[in-house]
Amino acid sequence: METISENACFGGVQGVYRHASDATGCDMTFGLFLPAEAKEGPVPVLWYLSGLTCTHENAMTKAGAQAHAAEQGLALVFPDTSPRGDDVANDDAFDLGQGAGFYVNATRDPWAKHYQMWDYVTEELPRILTANFAVDEERQAITGHSMGGHGALTAAMRLPGRFRSVSAFSPICHPSRSDWGRKQFTAYLGEDRDAWARHDATLLMEAEGFDGPMLIDTGTKDQFLDLLMPEALAAAALKRRQQATIRMQPGYDHSYFFVSSFMADHVDFHAEALWA
Repeated sequence: METISENACFGGVQGVYRHASDATGCDMTFGLFLPAEAKEGPVPVLWYLSGLTCTHENAMTKAGAQAHAAEQGLALVFPDTSPRGDDVANDDAFDLGQGAGFYVNATRDPWAKHYQMWDYVTEELPRILTANFAVDEERQAITGHSMGGHGALTAAMRLPGRFRSVSAFSPICHPSRSDWGRKQFTAYLGEDRDAWARHDATLLMEAEGFDGPMLIDTGTKDQFLDLLMPEALAAAALKRRQQATIRMQPGYDHSYFFVSSFMADHVDFHAEALWA
């Protein structure tokens, strides 16, 4: 474990760390905010999964989450969105390859060697955090933006009991039917539609649902709204009678101006579940 930086932040510490990953076969970097309460013992954790083109740094510096997490005594984890390095497969398009891991375990070449982001985010990084930092492995929640919202929703529904609550900002809700999904799933997973279904929030909602509270915000002026398909997830949630708050926020787009505007709502939402 290499400490890249540690800065005082709202009474706690915002750190950035690098480690060799067995899952991805390369070095991975993540951000971790620990509130002041972590000096006394393990604190609840809110995971934040970022979207296309992002690194660990985007939400860490743009979302304004630390101030709200400090008020609630929560840790924040900011993983990277993909493996990185000169020997890691990439693509010229912004929505495939480095920065676009889609939180799946790739099974197709040339991606399979390094693109094991599901295992990294759901298995390896949690073990590293609980072994090295004052975070509570029992009290965890998850959120994310866009591609990261897709990752948060699928992780919450596929791992029953892991997360007490889930939320998302502008999530990709039905990737099996969207150009933000079909392209990446074909590249990473091939034509196996059963494998696709395990990473589709709408299909998982129809099949499994989530045993806990759910909050989703999307802007009415999101420039990618047709790719996100929030109406599909809302219909599946209604059919399943899933407890969920799904909001369309008037005038907001896909940017971090939108995310930061509603971050306090999401942190407070998770704090209620984590401290219950």
